[in-house]
Amino acid sequence: MKKRRETIYQYETVFEPTDGVYMVTVPKLPGLVTQGDNLRDARGMAKDAIRCYLEAILKDREFKSRDATSKRERIRVAV
Repeated sequence: MKKRRETIYQYETVFEPTDGVYMVTVPKLPGLVTQGDNLRDARGMAKDAIRCYLEAILKDREFKSRDATSKRERIRVAV
């Protein structure tokens, strides 16, 4: 059986206390939102959500490393 190679990914994760739970978002992974009853639970939920998000993207072969802070575009302007 062929052993799958693992890659470690790191993402800034935001834990926001709200209405008795911690809401979790990951700015570089649009649409990823989860929550936990406490900070420890929220961290576990975040790891699971990030793993599922990345596995889905990799499975679809659409994953590419993105830097949300920069983007290149060519814009034409008439003067």
